[in-house]
Amino acid sequence: MTKMRNRFDRQLVQLNEDLIELGAMCKEAIADAVMALLDGDRQARQKTFMMEYDIDHKERDIEGLCMKLLLQQQPVARDLRTISAALKMISDMERIGDQASDIADIAKYLEGSDITQQVHIRRMAEAAMHMLTDSIDSFVKKDLLLARQVMKEDDVVDELFMQVKKELIQLIAENPQEGERCIDILMIAKYFERIGDHAVNIAEWVEYSVTGVHGSDNKE
Repeated sequence: MTKMRNRFDRQLVQLNEDLIELGAMCKEAIADAVMALLDGDRQARQKTFMMEYDIDHKERDIEGLCMKLLLQQQPVARDLRTISAALKMISDMERIGDQASDIADIAKYLEGSDITQQVHIRRMAEAAMHMLTDSIDSFVKKDLLLARQVMKEDDVVDELFMQVKKELIQLIAENPQEGERCIDILMIAKYFERIGDHAVNIAEWVEYSVTGVHGSDNKE
């Protein structure tokens, strides 16, 4: 029994390390997508697409490990929370990889345009990246205060989305010929908003894994 438990504990450590690695991959994918968008960096765009592929594979590997942990022996309550939270978090991380790829894909239609400089998309990108970094750091450090801070920061990203939306409406009114590119930027802004939502989800599952209470249960 002790030997089985020792093996189980080693696999839990592996799960933690794999989640940290997947989180780092997500952060890199978003950073590359932002470079593709704001700097017209074609190499960064290609890296984003490759990173999405790697994220998908890593997600499947972690999912397999979680299934193995659940089937090996009856996990105690805390172990079960950790595994359940991991399964939820990897789903959010996989979606973040998809959205990074979507941003990079749209970015190619904006090459040579200065619209990204006329709206607050850079600030929105930075805010969403900050939320993602903090959500993953809160998991690594098991930092409840940081996880809860991420949940509050979602309002900042939502407000920036509304600001970008208003700016784009004004730009279309003034320059109708830029309508298509403005719509592309609006789609990208929506992806950043969703990345913020996924960061909140990760933070909520971090809280659940530590306390047994899901972050959304604390909302009024």
